Amino acid sequence: MDVDDMTSNEKNAAVDSKNNVKDSEKGKGKRKLFVGSQALGFRRDHMEVLSPFKDGIVADWDIVDSIWDHAFRECLLIDPKEHPMLLAEPSSNSQQQRERTAELMFEKYTTPALFLAKNAVLTSFASGRATSLVVDSGGGSTTIAPVHDGYVIQKAVAFSPIGGELLTDCLMKSLESKGVMIKPRYSFKRKEIQPGVFQSVDLDFTNTTDSYRLYSQRMIASDIKECVCRAPDTPYDESSYSNIPMTPYELPDGQTIEIGADRFKIPDILFNPSLVQTIPGMDNFVEIAPSVRGLPQMVIESINKCDVDIRRELFSSILLAGGTASMQQLKERLEKDLLEESPQAARVKVLASGNATERRFSVWIGGSILASLGSFQQMWFSKAEYEEHGASYVQRKCP
Repeated sequence: MDVDDMTSNEKNAAVDSKNNVKDSEKGKGKRKLFVGSQALGFRRDHMEVLSPFKDGIVADWDIVDSIWDHAFRECLLIDPKEHPMLLAEPSSNSQQQRERTAELMFEKYTTPALFLAKNAVLTSFASGRATSLVVDSGGGSTTIAPVHDGYVIQKAVAFSPIGGELLTDCLMKSLESKGVMIKPRYSFKRKEIQPGVFQSVDLDFTNTTDSYRLYSQRMIASDIKECVCRAPDTPYDESSYSNIPMTPYELPDGQTIEIGADRFKIPDILFNPSLVQTIPGMDNFVEIAPSVRGLPQMVIESINKCDVDIRRELFSSILLAGGTASMQQLKERLEKDLLEESPQAARVKVLASGNATERRFSVWIGGSILASLGSFQQMWFSKAEYEEHGASYVQRKCP
């Protein structure tokens, strides 16, 4: 059984635009692809960094194809012909996307059987529940999906474009406005001038693309975010957080920066998206910011769209999943805000695995549980059924 879900770093592929090597027999625009986080750690001239996803949905299938190829051949070291595939998909996946997935799996990888399971359902299974409200906050977006008896209630799914990558960008822009420039790891080398004393020497790589430089800076900014940021206990406002103690962070080039109010302001964007408007340089997000709702409002809206009979049960089992949901104090803050805004009779309980890795990979864990159930074996969409009924049959086999 293979559960195929990718970590955020593996969702990127790098393209060497100057290299005239044909990519996996397609020769599309004569580009060569380097896939996975290890390949991206090595700087090459004229290399662009691309992600196949836009708002959590696949936009470039050629890159996805290469990532799957890399996953099977380099990481899992298996032949896809010999294994049924369980694939995780976003709750908002369209019929067209699902059919494309089925086509690729059966036509190119000739897998014997396939099943598409929704992220939210798998997260729910990972915590041993069949009914829950899943708050999945990842790199590119946040999705809130109610799951009832192992099925997503589609009409009540809520979506927000705020994810970890947006928070990382906000932190970078905020630091830049204070004069802190993050140097990518490839742009300097550290020399020991005397025991224990290092000096950083700048290196000049003129052929590095903007997208690779940005990717390298984001990796560092993302680490700063994960180390120092935490959700504030009360809604953020400038006056009460202006004299907060500073937290030091040492950048890879040796300079130590102090981070103050941003530690709380950046995570609070999840609860109050209009804060983005106060960050210099985030103009491209400002237009959509007014229409984006905070986490507590989205949770309550989603629950209110569900049947009255299950609302109480959903309030008492709100599950946090995804990398961004691992933010310190996020669980406590969400529970506190929901207690204030939810109906009196509701017993609000926000649940999250104590282990951050488990929270980040809850979809994968749920998939491995589902795939090992005896009762699941008759649910596979087989290659024979695909050949008889075509790709559209995936809608019936994988509701």
